[in-house]
Amino acid sequence: MNRIKLVLLFLLALITAAWLAADTLMPDPFGYFTFRSVFVQYSGLLGIAMMSVAMVLATRPRWLERHLNGLDKMYRLHKWLGIGALIASTAHWWFAKGTKWMVGWGWLTRPERKKDGAAQVLPSIEQWFRDQRGLAESIGEWAFYAAAILIILALIKTFPYRWFKKTHNWLAVGYLALAWHSLILVKFSYWSQPVGWLTLILLIAGSVSAIMVITGRVGRGNRVVGQIEELTHYPGLDVIEARIALREGWHGHAPGQFAFVTSKSGEGAHPYTIASAWNPSTPTVTFVVKALGDWTSQLKTWLKVGMRVSVEGPYGCFDFSDPAPRQVWIGAGIGVTPFIARMHSLAQQGGEHNVDFFHVTRDVDQMALDKLTADAAAAGVRLHLRLSSRDGHLTAEQIRTLVPEWRQASFWFCGPTEFGQTLRRDFVSQGLPGARFHQELFEMR
Repeated sequence: MNRIKLVLLFLLALITAAWLAADTLMPDPFGYFTFRSVFVQYSGLLGIAMMSVAMVLATRPRWLERHLNGLDKMYRLHKWLGIGALIASTAHWWFAKGTKWMVGWGWLTRPERKKDGAAQVLPSIEQWFRDQRGLAESIGEWAFYAAAILIILALIKTFPYRWFKKTHNWLAVGYLALAWHSLILVKFSYWSQPVGWLTLILLIAGSVSAIMVITGRVGRGNRVVGQIEELTHYPGLDVIEARIALREGWHGHAPGQFAFVTSKSGEGAHPYTIASAWNPSTPTVTFVVKALGDWTSQLKTWLKVGMRVSVEGPYGCFDFSDPAPRQVWIGAGIGVTPFIARMHSLAQQGGEHNVDFFHVTRDVDQMALDKLTADAAAAGVRLHLRLSSRDGHLTAEQIRTLVPEWRQASFWFCGPTEFGQTLRRDFVSQGLPGARFHQELFEMR
C-alpha cells in the first residue's frame, strides 16, 4: 500500500513541479478570472496525466509488476488514479463551464477583453491549434460526462462484473477524446517546456494503451488454451475445484500467483488465484473458486470436464519470497488458495519448513479440510485451523501467543481486506516492520 501511495504522490508532484516551472497559481494581477485561466490548465493536466497512467496500467504490463509489487497493487493504483482523475477533471470542468454559467446568472462579471491595435499574426501551427478549440471543448465536455458516469459505475460493487468489464472498456474511447481535447487546449507555450514534453509522452503512452484496450490486445501474449481435466465440488463450502491441462505457451508460475480464466466469451475473463504448484512434466493449473457472485455461482453447472478455456497469466508478486527465517500465513475463507499452491511446492522440494499457517473459515466441508490437513503435513507446515463458528474471530494476540517468535517472521495474508488491515495495524503497533506484512489485494475493480 505504501508503494501505491508513493507512486501516486510522485506522479502528482512531478506534474505539479513541471507545471509550476512554466506557470503559477498566483497570477499578477490576482483575481477570479486570472486564477481561473491558470487553474483550468493545471487541473486539466493533472486529470489527463492520471488518466494516462491509469490507461497504461489497464494493459497489465508485466514489466511494471515487480516495481509495483504485483498486478493486484497495480489495479489498486489504477483505481485511485481513476478517482483522482475524476476529482481533478470535475474541478477543471466546473471552472471552465461553471464560470460561464455564473456569468450568465449575473454572479460574476467577465472583464473586458483588451483590444489590440492590429490583429495578431500567429505561426501557422499555433493558429491551427486555436482553430480547433471550439470542437475540442465540445468533445471534451461530452467525453467528461461519459467518463464520469463510467468511473462511478466502476466504483459501485453491486454493479455486475460482466457489465463492469464491458462498460469499463468504453473508457478507452472516452480517453482518446479527452486526449485530443487536452492536446488542443493545453497552453501553446507549454509545448516548448518540460511540462509539455511530459504531457506529450503521457498522451502518446495513454493513447497506445487505449487502442490496445479497444482492439482487445490486452494480455493476448500471455494467453494459452487449456482443457478442464477434473472438477470437484465441495458443497459444504460452495466451492468448485477445477484442474486444467495447458497447451504450449505456459512457462510456469510461482505459488501465490493468479491468472485470468475465460470459459464463456460473453462473460469475459475472471481472475482466480492458482491453487497448484508448477510441474513441467504435467503442465496443469488448479483453481479453487467460491460462489461469491453471479458468475461464480453458475460455475458448478456451467463447467464441464473436457471444456476448453483460455488462461492468461501468471500475474502477481505474492510469491512468499522473503529473507525472514520463518513465515506466518493467514488465509481467510477462499483466501486459502495461494497457501495451497505453496504447500504443494514445498512438498515437492522436501524437507521441513518453519511455517505456521492459520486458516480461518466459517463454512465446513470435511473432505476439503482433510485435503488441507494432508497438504500441510506433506509440506511440513504447522496448520492452525480456526472455525469461526466454534473458535470466534482470529486476533493478532492469539497469533502472537501461538507463535512466540513472531518478531522474526514475515507475514503473508490473503482474505478480506479489512481483516488483513486490522491484523497489520496491530502487528506494526507491536514493532513488526510494515514491509514484512504482505497482503494480497485481490480486488480487480
